[in-house]
Amino acid sequence: MTERFSAREAIALAGDDFRELPVPMREFKPDGPLSWQGYDDSRRRALTRTGEDESVVCGTAVIGSTRAVLIAFEFGFLGGSLGERTGDRVEAAYTHARAHRLPVVSLVATGGSRMQEGMLALTQLQRVARQSALAREAGLPQIAVLRDPTTGGGWATLGAGADVTLALPGAQVGFAGSRVRPSDADPAAYTAEAQMAAGAVDAVVRQEELRETLALWLTLLTAPAAEAEGEGEGEVESEAASGGEVEPVPPPAALGAPGLPATGWDAVRHARSPERPRAAAYLDAYFSRRAAIGGDRCGGSDDGMLCGFGSGPAGRTVAYAAQCGTATRPAGYRTAARLIRLAGRLGFPVLTLVDTPGAANDAQAERQGAGSAIADLFAAVATARTPVTTLVIGEGGSGGALALAAPDNTWATPDSYFSVIAPELAAAILKRPASEVRDTADQLRIRPQDLVELGVIRGIVEHAGR
Repeated sequence: MTERFSAREAIALAGDDFRELPVPMREFKPDGPLSWQGYDDSRRRALTRTGEDESVVCGTAVIGSTRAVLIAFEFGFLGGSLGERTGDRVEAAYTHARAHRLPVVSLVATGGSRMQEGMLALTQLQRVARQSALAREAGLPQIAVLRDPTTGGGWATLGAGADVTLALPGAQVGFAGSRVRPSDADPAAYTAEAQMAAGAVDAVVRQEELRETLALWLTLLTAPAAEAEGEGEGEVESEAASGGEVEPVPPPAALGAPGLPATGWDAVRHARSPERPRAAAYLDAYFSRRAAIGGDRCGGSDDGMLCGFGSGPAGRTVAYAAQCGTATRPAGYRTAARLIRLAGRLGFPVLTLVDTPGAANDAQAERQGAGSAIADLFAAVATARTPVTTLVIGEGGSGGALALAAPDNTWATPDSYFSVIAPELAAAILKRPASEVRDTADQLRIRPQDLVELGVIRGIVEHAGR
């Protein structure tokens, strides 16, 4: 179990210059809307214990160089539970964020909805979900930090519904709280680390690294920025939200051997060479700094698909999705689709790097919905709200590679190939002997220069310094 912080300790851990927002006033009859005996006494004891008069503290703070709206839960106040007054404050915080175009950071620690307010408490989840959706429509970034514990409706709205979800090590995270789980449930499944493995959390961040991590994310997700008139609080507005034109980014320069392949089989050999630079090398060369998202939010993750946001050419924020040379899993395709849609909402161009022998085709991949995952990525690229630039840096194997490629803005390095199918498999389908694989590679016309001539790609990128 991670250390439990009060709401104000969590705020101090995250940022500086906290300014609490005005508190909406709602009058209750004695013992609340359900006249729950002893509810007023419970609230008074919670006030005495925590110094707070509700389970959430809302305001603005500066994190790094960015002012953001903070929603911090006080678990010591009735388990950080959501009631009507909690909903009032969260709604007011989101309203302020939209009015002043500020990102929202939720520091979540809650046990769920408040029993003493019954269904009126549960319906606050609908209010919170609506406010989150309105912020999403407005192009405002939302980041959640999961403290201990994050369960119930707080996890299912502010936590899992954020654009980027971070968690403190060892935090309890799950829809079911500790008192309502099956008696034989494995407690290890209800942790931040387990949720990250299941693709529901982007990163587990140590306490001492939280402020720096939040500052990096906010810097990336609020640039390019436009000063807006307001309260002088560093308001930001994405290009998508403001209606500005988002320009495509140039492809990275090639990093591998400069010579073009003489034959189709040479192209295959170059692309499969263990010495060829992989995605991580291209990302490190292209971005001065970057932050990764992880997981498809559907129960899976794929280490062979790197996704996130980075500071690219001229300090411009660019979203990236990069294959790492392995067969891409369904979770990888879903994560890339999630990345492209998020970039569209926030107004950032996208860079994709293609490098895969093809989609994973084992039985587990089929059970995980490989076809629907690939279809979802094709749809995300086809309907992208911001420009997508693609560079083929190695193997471009069939539809599993093409799903990540921009239809009219794909480039290739000299040590890559793109093919309807791997030459060996093409020969097998055509019932050709192994001795004809190399000739088949030539017939498929998979070299970078062939692809330019066929109009499949726009061009071949040169090496840095040329």
